[in-house]
Amino acid sequence: MAMFSQISPLILSPVHSKTNSSSLSSSFILSPPFFSIFSPHHSTLTRHSSFIVSSLGPKEAASKELFDRYGLNPIDFLPEPSSKRKRRKENGKEVGKKKQVVEEEPKPLHTTHKLLQVLAGKAKRKKLLSPVGMNVRPMMEVVKGSAFDILQAAGGCPASLRPGRWLDLYSGTGSVGIEALSRGCSEVHFIEMDPWVISNVLQPNLEWTGFLDLSVIHTVRVENFLGRAQKFLGTDASFDYISVTPPYMEVDYGLLMDQLSGSSLVGEDTFIVVEYPLGTNMLDSCGCLLKITDRRFGRTNLAIYGPKWAVKKRR
Repeated sequence: MAMFSQISPLILSPVHSKTNSSSLSSSFILSPPFFSIFSPHHSTLTRHSSFIVSSLGPKEAASKELFDRYGLNPIDFLPEPSSKRKRRKENGKEVGKKKQVVEEEPKPLHTTHKLLQVLAGKAKRKKLLSPVGMNVRPMMEVVKGSAFDILQAAGGCPASLRPGRWLDLYSGTGSVGIEALSRGCSEVHFIEMDPWVISNVLQPNLEWTGFLDLSVIHTVRVENFLGRAQKFLGTDASFDYISVTPPYMEVDYGLLMDQLSGSSLVGEDTFIVVEYPLGTNMLDSCGCLLKITDRRFGRTNLAIYGPKWAVKKRR
């Protein structure tokens, strides 16, 4: 029976040998394992080994001699990968390699910024939150300022807003309703259907301006609110002011104004502020109310309806 004893692997470093015919640089690598075999019939040591011989060509030998002479590192002289290859490598699209998926931190679905502010009154110059990249379109400050100036003049008190209750339809950021509270309104009802906007934009704005206790928030679609106003408000459903600032492309203004004109929310002394896009035809009346003004601000139009006595006062 043969007996085997393993001998540890042996690696030979490059050896330069000179011959009479030529000068060659060879590398010998002896790969494991090596075994010595002992048996009664074999008294000599037998080694099983394999080796790989690689030679440097004249060009490579000249380069190596140059590197050795000046003590240079060959790695520093490797060619830079092309820009196209770099892009492929960065995108994980190397040929023969699987694309590496880089895990990124999840970005928040919605973000906010402070671009709006209260124009006048108790909370003047206070910044308001508004969502970024969502289908929320706050009233422009120039339009909002003009609307309140007209309402104050029509109400007979140019310095402040006539006290009363305000209904802010499509409230979004609450910019219009907060402006009303800042200028003297006693109570505002905000109608907004998006829970995220309410919890992350509208409610923080009310807390920041100090008007949360004077506000009532209804999480419902405007169409449903108008159709069931008494369910939400009870018998005392009429308002002194109503603002309508919907997303332009998602509203049929004809149906909306028709629904509003027949609602119990509109009283004989109610003022209605409507912001609408260019090219929309607005009627000269809304129920018992007459159009006080209709102004254009670029691609935005502003119509205000009010009682007959307000129309005479403006004339």
